[in-house]
Amino acid sequence: MRLLYVCTALILGGCTLAGSAQAGSTSAKVATQMSPVQAQEELLNLFEQEFMGVAQAMPADKYGFAPTTATFAISQGAKFGGVRTFAQEISHVTTANYYFASKILGEKMPVDPKSIDSLTTKEELLKAAADSFVYAHKALATITPENAYTTIDGVDGLHTRSVVASFISAHGYDHYGQMVEYLRMNGVVPPGSK
Repeated sequence: MRLLYVCTALILGGCTLAGSAQAGSTSAKVATQMSPVQAQEELLNLFEQEFMGVAQAMPADKYGFAPTTATFAISQGAKFGGVRTFAQEISHVTTANYYFASKILGEKMPVDPKSIDSLTTKEELLKAAADSFVYAHKALATITPENAYTTIDGVDGLHTRSVVASFISAHGYDHYGQMVEYLRMNGVVPPGSK
């Protein structure tokens, strides 16, 4: 019998909450639905703004910076062989943007990754990164409600255009996080922390 009272109280409480939520919803905004391309563009725009901000914040003479064992206490046992420099982080993300976007478009990458890897100056790398975002936006513009969730020959097998589009930012944020640490290690406050 006690269980019946508890269940009744929970049901009535839930009805009361639902009723008050409905009554208060008249002043709430009406939910709208985004198209797949709008949602992907919103994500890519946010990533692009944050990534380019960090890339611009690092002084040009620090683009060759990479952490070394000398940066940390010996007792930490950190190993840094093969760690990318700040410039290499930018070139890696730039190449990845082209790679993933080309998969969405179903075409060959329009740039040679080796040409991106050979860039070393801040000016060259910022231009290449900006161009890769233009290409990524071009690819996202081809995503429609009809093709967003159909499979394509994606990264490591079949994926949908929407998954590959999301991965542009997901992958990039891994490297963005490393770049933020590189800024901090050089006494630069990341733009997102200002």
